[in-house]
Amino acid sequence: MSFFGELYLRSTLPFLSEAVTAREAEYLARAFADVPGPAPIVDLGCGHGRHASRLNASGPLAGRIIGLELDALSLSMRRPGFPAVQGDLRALPFRPASLAGAYAWYSTLFAFTDEEHVHILREVARVLRPGGRLVFQTVPYERLAESPGAAFQQTLPDGSVLEEQSRFDPVTGRDEGRRTLTLPTGRRLTASYSIRYYPLAELRRLLESTGFSIAWVHGGLEGESPARQSTDLIVGAGLQHG
Repeated sequence: MSFFGELYLRSTLPFLSEAVTAREAEYLARAFADVPGPAPIVDLGCGHGRHASRLNASGPLAGRIIGLELDALSLSMRRPGFPAVQGDLRALPFRPASLAGAYAWYSTLFAFTDEEHVHILREVARVLRPGGRLVFQTVPYERLAESPGAAFQQTLPDGSVLEEQSRFDPVTGRDEGRRTLTLPTGRRLTASYSIRYYPLAELRRLLESTGFSIAWVHGGLEGESPARQSTDLIVGAGLQHG
């Protein structure tokens, strides 16, 4: 079973409150408010569209958001109010220099091999126009290195039981985990994942090698500087010479 599909939707939606979504959408609206239109801004790995639906409905980005998602189930469940296309991050279905911006949340860009991450970022650079911006959120490498092992079990509101074990390897920068969701019917959904987390210096080199330069790094949604206790690492990057 693919991790990013039914298992991911069923196991993450209960934790994505409207309050959290609103705060993340407000951050994104500020992050792109000065990026001139009318070219669209793409939500990379939009899932069911919790950010895209809000941003496209009102505010400075209204009418400019388009979603991109590979998983058909997520697209079938997406919230109304924004257009979306089915596609792969590794082969973006957009013309060169056709987008004003792109954003990705929850380490979406880094769930592949290191070589594929290079290719994905080059694809994003290809479809952005001069002056375009990329914004993405991930988890600080240092936070995972300090607490490399995790395991939990929780009963969700619908009665499903969620279990997960993971282990972060600071040498490879990979968090390897396995998640199991047992539904009230007894059906079990199980899949493994591997997500790459980069130290900031390494992340900077990766971005620069794929055509970007970092404009800012934040440790949270209020725009604070990153610190060892930060739960977020949010990066804004522009095209080099763009």
